[in-house]
Amino acid sequence: DPAQRRVRELAALSKRLQQVHPNVLAKVLKQGILYQNEEIVAINKPYGLAVHGGPGIKNCIADVLPILAKMLENRKADPLHLCHRLDKETTGVMVLARNKEVAERVRLLFKTRQVEKIYWAISLGDPDPAEGIVEIPIVEKEVRSHQSHYKMTLAPNYRLSPEDGKVVKIRKSREAEVAVTRYRRLAASSSSCSLLELQPITGVKHQIRVHLAYGLGCPILGDHKYSHWSKLAPQKLPEITLKRLKLEQSKARHLPLHLHAHRLSLPLGQRIDLICKPPPFFQKTLKKLGLDMANE
Repeated sequence: DPAQRRVRELAALSKRLQQVHPNVLAKVLKQGILYQNEEIVAINKPYGLAVHGGPGIKNCIADVLPILAKMLENRKADPLHLCHRLDKETTGVMVLARNKEVAERVRLLFKTRQVEKIYWAISLGDPDPAEGIVEIPIVEKEVRSHQSHYKMTLAPNYRLSPEDGKVVKIRKSREAEVAVTRYRRLAASSSSCSLLELQPITGVKHQIRVHLAYGLGCPILGDHKYSHWSKLAPQKLPEITLKRLKLEQSKARHLPLHLHAHRLSLPLGQRIDLICKPPPFFQKTLKKLGLDMANE
């Protein structure tokens, strides 16, 4: 089945990226350049490629920046600098700086929330209401189960009183970080899925994924980590979604995360708008699920 085959190909992609020669990887990033001037270079980050190194990661963006810089300049060039990060499974716009000073300036813009970030995600379920703001602090917690692991989760400042059902303010968690995400539905279909536009106002780790899964009850398609709380297991998909994707539940574990950094707006001198189309696998999924982007 071609659909099952494509899912397997994407699952193999991450592994293959680890065997790719750094020069080849730099070439791929060069081909995906969205914009460049004398201060920054904006690239289209591929799926499954880590930004930083770590255990079991041979290839990452940070390691190939010196090679990419030389390819751009065609001579001995200063290495490029990372300004922010995206999750390994997230695709889309990523900004690199041509020198340390610019990198510091851009990092400060991110830190002081002056960069407008717009993401697209395919969610399981339909958020209610269709547009709004999720403002719930986020904290990292250990999940104690047969496979103990750490996850980001919600740390709300309010709860419902079991006695009378009234909203009661509770003591803030000291470790929790303020997290605010604006969302709106761009398209819905009969496939139990929606296309959402997301604007993270703050920049907490896994913020969009946690706010969608635990705040709105609409986890991102392919987000196996945040589709359950107490276990590490593949995402359970509704029958109608499996049917549209021509997928068996047993193969759902290979389904990639459908989260894409669609647009970045940077106030560097004049405002620079960087836009990146979703990758082919994302576009194919939209088509299969009948999520029409005509209104975008």
